[in-house]
Amino acid sequence: MSDHRRWLLIERIAAPGAKRRHPALFFLFSALLAFLAGACEGETARSQVPEKAGGGVAVAVRTVEPETLEDVFVLPGETEAYQDVRLASDLNGLVEWIGPEEGDEIQAGDLLAKIDVSALKAALESAEASFRLADRRYERRKGLFERGVTAREELDQSMTERAQALSFLRQARVEYERGFIRSPVNGLVNRLFVDEGEYVDRGNPVADVVNVVKIKITVSVPERDVSFLKVGQEAFVTVDALPDRSLVGTVEFVSFKADAVTRTFPVRVVLFNQGRDIRPGMIVRVAFLRRVIPDALVVPLAAIVDKGGERLVFVEKNGAAEARTVEIGVIRRDRVQITGGLFPGDRLIVTGQNSVEDGIPVVVK
Repeated sequence: MSDHRRWLLIERIAAPGAKRRHPALFFLFSALLAFLAGACEGETARSQVPEKAGGGVAVAVRTVEPETLEDVFVLPGETEAYQDVRLASDLNGLVEWIGPEEGDEIQAGDLLAKIDVSALKAALESAEASFRLADRRYERRKGLFERGVTAREELDQSMTERAQALSFLRQARVEYERGFIRSPVNGLVNRLFVDEGEYVDRGNPVADVVNVVKIKITVSVPERDVSFLKVGQEAFVTVDALPDRSLVGTVEFVSFKADAVTRTFPVRVVLFNQGRDIRPGMIVRVAFLRRVIPDALVVPLAAIVDKGGERLVFVEKNGAAEARTVEIGVIRRDRVQITGGLFPGDRLIVTGQNSVEDGIPVVVK
């Protein structure tokens, strides 16, 4: 397990109230804490084995000082194109022409492909001719009516015929335009599904267009955390495939309704992708800020020792180790907030803590 995933697991298990909600996870945390402490101590033990000097165990200490701590929670997600449009044929017919190639950039309204519309073109030309005839007849009868030569009924009839011809013309234009497949969005041609000369049925896909100038990420937020999120706030994104880059996105939407199966709330984060190096389908982790804790007492997680399920730290006082039972709050990777049992100015033992007991002499290196 990577260090990052290990700390994420610890954060989840050791969250405030975890013992009450998940007793099994609480005891798992104690075991995991002991393992991590042993692992971290083991790394230094190989090169810095605490030695007894002058009757005391050699230790290293750190003075506990208040500091500002950001309470952050991290959720996994997957990148998606901000817009992903699959264009389908609206006609049965032969593909006469395809304009762009896969990977080409296009604008909204650009023509992508053309289906054979020869029959529809003939119908359109016929409708245009019928409308011109009906329009001329109407204008002529209108003039005659104004001079009192023809009856109102004849004018009304020509007006109705003109309206019908115009309706047929508009419908013919709509039918004709169905043979021209245009992009509704700016983006890239991600895939073409047909070739020129190929017969396509109505409803079959022709092209896939994606807008990746912006990327969206949807994460599932537990109910205990959804109240901390607001539209417009920042979210910090790490892409597994781009580990050296830290990206800042914006919360675009927070669902008002929990998913019926997972009981979590979908939250959508959007970030700009001008270089287009973030591609749809990449795995990401999104960090959200719950709150900022001023004057927090924060210590290395490895400084906590598990003794029979009790969380202890050791401080150096008057040349001896003093055991303190502590309560923990927020965990950030390898650092943990102490909410009880430790005070500003205490000299916390951070090396050698697994080799001391309450009251035994220590020597600070």
